[in-house]
Amino acid sequence: LQWSSPPEATERFKSQEIWLAPPQFYELCRLCNFPSLHELHQFSSDRALEGCERWMPVMLTASDGYVQLLPGDELYPEDPDYTGEKKVIMSTDKKVEDLMKEGSVFHRIVIKNINNLSIYVNIQAKYKHKNPVMMNSHCSDYNSRL
Repeated sequence: LQWSSPPEATERFKSQEIWLAPPQFYELCRLCNFPSLHELHQFSSDRALEGCERWMPVMLTASDGYVQLLPGDELYPEDPDYTGEKKVIMSTDKKVEDLMKEGSVFHRIVIKNINNLSIYVNIQAKYKHKNPVMMNSHCSDYNSRL
């Protein structure tokens, strides 16, 4: 075990020293908004009464990868399967790149393989939350893709 800050953990993931599941990668990228524990604590105290929402990522299988759709994304279903009982499978013959070119409202994690993730968000986070710092797991591009 080794303690890592959120930026260090994401860098270790990008260099394949560790593996992170997509939800953990997403949350670590959100934590990258806060350079100190004090700032994170202040943020969480300030927004504590704002509320929260339940999320269920919906997997879309493309011809060359996967896209985890999150609430607010234009492809996110109106009635997601929160329990897994419906066994809904979303798939397309399109490539991930084509899905990205055709789209305009994003809240998704693009998965090319288990070590290559990218987060795309151009919606306003609800309840005064912070969107993740945008980065691709295979490059040091911390610039927003908004």
